[in-house]
Amino acid sequence: MRVGLIAAMAQNRVIGNGPEIPWDLPDDRRRFREITWGRPVVMGRRTFETLPGPLPGRMTIVLTRDRGYCRHGCRVVPDLEAALKAAEGAEEVFICGGGEVYRQAMPLADRIYLTVIHRDFHGDVLFPEVPPDFEVTEKVFVPEPVPHTFLVYERKGDN
Repeated sequence: MRVGLIAAMAQNRVIGNGPEIPWDLPDDRRRFREITWGRPVVMGRRTFETLPGPLPGRMTIVLTRDRGYCRHGCRVVPDLEAALKAAEGAEEVFICGGGEVYRQAMPLADRIYLTVIHRDFHGDVLFPEVPPDFEVTEKVFVPEPVPHTFLVYERKGDN
């Protein structure tokens, strides 16, 4: 099973400001839906709680240390290892945030789907640096409504 990280970040690495995403980019939401549809998605509890509920068409796996946490339509697990076990059998599982979950999952990632918004935003949650053993395999620049680039990174030797 491949592990993919999927995120959108500002050019200053910001992915969030508290529970808020500091931009609205419909192209990125559409790309996220297309890439993750039919596949398991893993996110931390705080990220999940910014959503209206489980993501349609995807197994939603929520990480939390709170043993009493329960949400209808989700798998709730205590750690990343349990999340990957819950996703067993999938071709690819997607890590969807937040910042700490991305940091924990980066060493396990085979692929990173990253939207870079060519602007700085104020925020307190950052996407981790992409390690040097990843290379860009796809790059699409979109000039409007806000200039952004869709990138796909693959771990060298895994493609």
